[in-house]
Amino acid sequence: MLIDFIQHQLQQFDEMAARIQAAPEHYIQFDSVSDFYKAEWLNDFPKGSTWAATGLDDGAEQFYAIIEYRNHFFSISCSEQIEIRCGIYDQ
Repeated sequence: MLIDFIQHQLQQFDEMAARIQAAPEHYIQFDSVSDFYKAEWLNDFPKGSTWAATGLDDGAEQFYAIIEYRNHFFSISCSEQIEIRCGIYDQ
């Protein structure tokens, strides 16, 4: 049996995104951008995933993060409420 490692990693990415989407209160608790980058759950995304965050510094209450692996993305936007989006970029 052949294993498609890229497909497996895309599935891993989507499953992690779904876990966060199902229970954001367990994952999205940051006081600073630095806290985001220290989050242990980032390591649960497949190797090769990239992420970036902005906000929360200098007393800001808004936060935005994007996590990507290949053409899949997962974004988190926190202001008055939490908005989570995930999907696949058009190629």
